[in-house]
Amino acid sequence: MRKVVAVLALVLATGAATGRVRADATHAARQSATHAATQPDKPAELRARAAKGDAMAQLNLGLLYAIGQGVPKDYEQAALWYRKAAEQGRATAQLNLGWCYALGQGVGQDYVQAAAWYRKAAEQGEPTAQLKLGALYASGDGVPQDGAEAVAWYRKAAEQGEATAQFKLGMALANGRGVARDAAEAVSWLRKSAEQEKPTAQFMLGMMYERGLGAAQDYTEAVVWYFKAAERGDAAAQLNLGALFEQGLGLAKDLVQAAVWYRKAADQGDARAQSNLGFAYASGQGVTRDLAQAAAWYRKAADQGHATAQFDLGAMYASGQGVPRDDVEAHKWANLAASRAASADEGARFASARDQAAKRMTTTELAEAQRRAREWADAFERASKK
Repeated sequence: MRKVVAVLALVLATGAATGRVRADATHAARQSATHAATQPDKPAELRARAAKGDAMAQLNLGLLYAIGQGVPKDYEQAALWYRKAAEQGRATAQLNLGWCYALGQGVGQDYVQAAAWYRKAAEQGEPTAQLKLGALYASGDGVPQDGAEAVAWYRKAAEQGEATAQFKLGMALANGRGVARDAAEAVSWLRKSAEQEKPTAQFMLGMMYERGLGAAQDYTEAVVWYFKAAERGDAAAQLNLGALFEQGLGLAKDLVQAAVWYRKAADQGDARAQSNLGFAYASGQGVTRDLAQAAAWYRKAADQGHATAQFDLGAMYASGQGVPRDDVEAHKWANLAASRAASADEGARFASARDQAAKRMTTTELAEAQRRAREWADAFERASKK
């Protein structure tokens, strides 16, 4: 197999510093449950106390409506009761009301209001609110985008043991976003988060050890953390673990295990793993050689814009291995690969394959191949903007 590991892109989707903040409704309800101050009583009893102004009862009644326990699920009622408790200064209610505005549940989606309520709770020391407020500053939703302010709030939450905040603080330090780059401190915070079983932190900690960033390079330690994240379903960790098995770094070389982990990541849609698994089937390394399977996995990665997989798929069309021989498709995929190559040398190699295919084609076939490439590129660009 070819050595393919996850690129050291420290800003992962889960820790991105830009882009609109999105929240998951189920996650929010589950988190709200953890922030209810007491176990709710029967709805009727709770409602009676809430109506008399009991802030704790108001909070818990809002929770019951948010999760549909003992009452019909009703986000408007949840927001209404959260607001009553929030206006009395109850930090958890302020957090939950901020969540309602961020999600647009029971109220119109409004990041300005979300930020305002998160801030009230955050200033009372509520760690999840501090995390959420930091995320809004990182993305610029509801507040001016401000990396330093994001880091300040992440740090407050991280120091209270909030695992996601520890991860985000570690990422900020690793990238030098909103704070001076400090790989050693990044490793320290990533470890704190990883030890709380956060897979993305475990993956990044493994990456730091693999690359020797903020700590001495240690493949054995990298494997330990990749395993932890991979077993929890982190596709990037599964990919990198496969690569270490392939190369015999930090553990015994084992191409069968490499293919096993590549498949786990590939099944989750990771294009790099799909390309690697395609190569495994093409070469018979770690799996029984199967050119049809190789082409199928190359196609999955190629359809996601993976240049090497596009080149390899084109080569299979050029030779008629695993797919029917087809110079039009061979040219199309080599052409796309050349336009998406990661380096000048790679681009030249891909372009050479494209030009070799062109020599075998008629003018009509060449025009068709170019049309298909443009059509694919246009469709891919449109999908990427969604």
